[in-house]
Amino acid sequence: MTKGNLNRRTLLRGAAVGMLATPALVGKGIAQGAVNWRVQAHWPKASSSFTDSLGRLASDLEKRTDGAFKMDLLGAGEFAKGPDIYNIVRKGVVPMGTISPSYVQDQAQAAAFMFGIPGTFRQAWEMEHAVKNLGLEALVNEDLNAEGVMMMADKVLPVEIVVSKKIESAEDFRGLKLRSSGTMLDYLQSAGAAPQYIPGSELYQSLSSGVVDGAHWGAAVGAKSMSLWEVCKYHYKPGLGQTTDAYIVNMEALDSLDADMRNALTDTMEARFYQRSAEYQHAEAIALSAGIAENGVEVIQLPDDVLAILAEASSKILEAESQKGERAAKAADIYRTLMTDLGYL
Repeated sequence: MTKGNLNRRTLLRGAAVGMLATPALVGKGIAQGAVNWRVQAHWPKASSSFTDSLGRLASDLEKRTDGAFKMDLLGAGEFAKGPDIYNIVRKGVVPMGTISPSYVQDQAQAAAFMFGIPGTFRQAWEMEHAVKNLGLEALVNEDLNAEGVMMMADKVLPVEIVVSKKIESAEDFRGLKLRSSGTMLDYLQSAGAAPQYIPGSELYQSLSSGVVDGAHWGAAVGAKSMSLWEVCKYHYKPGLGQTTDAYIVNMEALDSLDADMRNALTDTMEARFYQRSAEYQHAEAIALSAGIAENGVEVIQLPDDVLAILAEASSKILEAESQKGERAAKAADIYRTLMTDLGYL
């Protein structure tokens, strides 16, 4: 099968079957360790997702293939970090990586929608449904496949900010230096904050040195695993939105695999998306309770005047992103239709 003939729908059809039954092991004719892929993560090794997303994927895949498919896992910055990961996967320097969809907004019109438009979806299942069932992931891949890359979502997770100072009004929010990424940068800036992108590997130092006043790295799980609560004692709700992390795979590398190996990889990624998203919601509750008890974290609601500014910013971003092309417009329609059906619009 050539890269151009790779049929992603066929791959994902197999993945759906894989979720309904215990996966069969790869044929005994394939030797242990026959495939060994380097995978460059955007997560530092301190991040819970390095272990619970990528590490679990690697162990499940190795078990499913009876040891034939192994992964060498690289933490953020070991070979590349942040947006650079997309390019090393695209060029085939490594066959696979993990990224935030926000890193590929210049490559895929619908990437901002897969990353998540702030202030729109309120629960994880809504984003899961939009990504997998309503077509956001497929729209992103219409662009990425043309560059020889395939994206599959890792999980859906909430976005909440942690800050080193209290926010009691819109005036306090104005000028607040927050680490952010993707459409969240535009969202927070439109609401008066002063966001900037900082790689995960540099985040703790930036917070502890006062380069930024706060950040979002997921929500409670991210704050705990990255030790953000050591510096930022104020954890704000409601969440800014729902977002995703994702795997990216070089399609030539994928196409070069034996069919059993290829299906094992895509089936395992697809099954883990639903499992990991549910696990994450449970882990959020546990992490926040631990933060309160162990770190003296104070959970605070954002003031009404801040929420009003954020709501206005959300509608502007959704409209602006919809203008980026045909696939972006289709992605915006997915959002608006689902939000209307849910009574949000």
